[in-house]
Amino acid sequence: MRERDEPVRLTRIYTRGGDAGETSLGDGSRVPKTHPLIAAFGVVDELNAHVGLARAAGVPAAMEQILGRVQNELFDVGADLCVPVREDTADRLRVTEEQVAALESDIDRVNAGLSELRSFTIPGGTEAAARLHVARTVCRRAERVALAAARTEPVDPLALTYLNRLSDLLFVLARAANGGHEPLWVPGASR
Repeated sequence: MRERDEPVRLTRIYTRGGDAGETSLGDGSRVPKTHPLIAAFGVVDELNAHVGLARAAGVPAAMEQILGRVQNELFDVGADLCVPVREDTADRLRVTEEQVAALESDIDRVNAGLSELRSFTIPGGTEAAARLHVARTVCRRAERVALAAARTEPVDPLALTYLNRLSDLLFVLARAANGGHEPLWVPGASR
C-alpha cells in the first residue's frame, strides 16, 4: 500500500495491461493507447525528456533552477491531462494559475536581459540553446495535441495555457543560452 504523499509506487515495471493496445487514464478508465488524452500527455512526457537533455547540455545555474521546476510541473501537466475534467474529478491534481504566473514572471525576467529581437532566430548556437529550441518545438506540438484532445475530451484550460506560456519561456531561455550571439535569419541570404 502506498503512502498518501507517494505519487506512485512501482514494484513491477511491466503489468501486461497494455498488451492489447489499451491503457488506463488517471481516473482508472480503460482507453485505447491512441486516445487523444494519451497522445497529449505522451507528448508532454517527450517534452520533459527534451527539457532534461537541455539541462544535461549545461545551462547557467539560474536557468537550471527554472528548468528543474518546469520538469516537475510537466509531471503536473501530464497528471492533469490524464484525468478528464468532470465534477467527480475536481479533487485531482490540476495546473494552477500560480504555475502559469511563475512562467510569465520567468519570461519577463529573462527577456529583460536580452537585446531587442529584429529577426527570427535560427535554432542553434550553443548546444544548450539548440536543445532548448527542440524542447520549444516539442512544447508547441504538445499544445497542439492537447488542443486537439480538448475538441473531444474535457481538458483543463490551464493545462493548455501552461503549455502555451512554456513554449515562450523555452524561446527566451534558448536566446539567453546563446549569450547574445544567436544565429539570425537573413531573408534571401543564399540568393
